[in-house]
Amino acid sequence: MELQRGIVLREANSADLPGISRVRTSVRENLLTLEQLAERGITEESVAASLLLNGKGWVAECDGEVVAFSMADRQNGSIFVLFVLPGYEGKGLGTRLLDAAVEWLRQNGIERIWLTTARGTRAARFYRLRGWVCDAELPNGELHFELTRA
Repeated sequence: MELQRGIVLREANSADLPGISRVRTSVRENLLTLEQLAERGITEESVAASLLLNGKGWVAECDGEVVAFSMADRQNGSIFVLFVLPGYEGKGLGTRLLDAAVEWLRQNGIERIWLTTARGTRAARFYRLRGWVCDAELPNGELHFELTRA
């Protein structure tokens, strides 16, 4: 689906993983290197496996290049990642990718969708503006947000 001139939103596939990794390691907030991600068990292989099992992802691409992505897990009802390259922020890509993930989880019967993000970030403000409610601060300092069906 074309969002605006040259930007397409579509489901992610394994061929997108290098582009997804590039976006993930190029963001302004929650920046991690490939090595730091691997220490947390997040590799292109683990992401590919999650997409085959209980996960699904979406990418926004511009001229064939991944510029933003989101992923959700229907087993635990979470949106576990949403990132946009700095040069593409403010164009509505995050909202559209979040909406795609929420819709898919709803289609899979999830009533309470959750995610976590750091306190005091643009991401926390982004979720609040879209109706997410922070219901807890976790021991690691991250905020736990939920979105329930209205």
